[in-house]
Amino acid sequence: MKIGILTSGGDCPGLNAVIRGIVLKGIKVYGHEFVGFRDGWRGVVEGDIMDLPRQSVRGISKQGGTILGTSRTNPFEGNGGPEVIKAHMERLGIDAMIAIGGEGTLAAARRLTDAGLKIVGVPKTVDNDLDATDYTFGFDTAVQIATEAIDRLRTTGESHHRCMIAEVMGRHVGWIALHAGMATGAHAVLIPEQRTSIEQIVEWVQEARDRGRAPLIVVAEGFVPDHQDSAHSERGLDTFGRPRLGGISEQLAPEIEARTGIETRATILGHIQRGGVPSSFDRVLATRLGMAAVDSVVEGRWGTMVSLKGTEIEHVPFEAALGNLKTVPQHRYDEAAILFG
Repeated sequence: MKIGILTSGGDCPGLNAVIRGIVLKGIKVYGHEFVGFRDGWRGVVEGDIMDLPRQSVRGISKQGGTILGTSRTNPFEGNGGPEVIKAHMERLGIDAMIAIGGEGTLAAARRLTDAGLKIVGVPKTVDNDLDATDYTFGFDTAVQIATEAIDRLRTTGESHHRCMIAEVMGRHVGWIALHAGMATGAHAVLIPEQRTSIEQIVEWVQEARDRGRAPLIVVAEGFVPDHQDSAHSERGLDTFGRPRLGGISEQLAPEIEARTGIETRATILGHIQRGGVPSSFDRVLATRLGMAAVDSVVEGRWGTMVSLKGTEIEHVPFEAALGNLKTVPQHRYDEAAILFG
């Protein structure tokens, strides 16, 4: 069997480990042949592939990014569509596809599966917001990077007696902010799931200052204060028509400084959270998901994705992961909030 692999959407630490897991198990156990589609759905729509022999994945699990490239191409727009993709697969002799990506990628894979293509999925998102899986690879690395950066900010804050605000990824959910905030001992964690007032934020800051501490706030980019209607966005729309988020920390900093008299600085970590080598946890998880995805192909589990449940890998239908974001539950936030102020 000849299997095509694609990585789509934003890059993520662990993608190369998934590719390696797929190729090594597929060749060693099943004797399959593999090719990679270049730049995600663009390569699928245009039939642009590269061979993936065993030597092509040697040592790549520790590398960040993706050797296949990625893009945010919509396979149904422009010159795409199921019939075009089917024609390319038949011409190239590709029997099935493994799509590695987030909600948008898996939604497209589901539509193509409904149209008769043979596709299985591997979930990917640094935000950890995909339903039907306990963790996604890349999340642990993003939290680790954020934690290290915030630790560094804290020493500066303590030295200068400043309030420091660290803005991390999290468009719709606050998992990165919650974990990084707890890990670094933040005096407040602000996430999209919780509409918090500026008065409450200032109260936490003042409590920390009154105890002789330099206040530390961790905020997700999608956080919406209770006096605003939507997340802060001043950079227009992305290719999918969604607002480009970022900058809520810079909006909060002068407000906090004005109300408390504490010099307040904001730092946006941005894409640095996606870069670099994956953590050991993410390397192992990504490898296991990749190997399980090959089993899905062999067993003909079309229209499903591999998923982590506890410590075991399961196979779940695409629809189980789509339509519902895995948000931070109230009890997890309440647990963290005990540590605020």
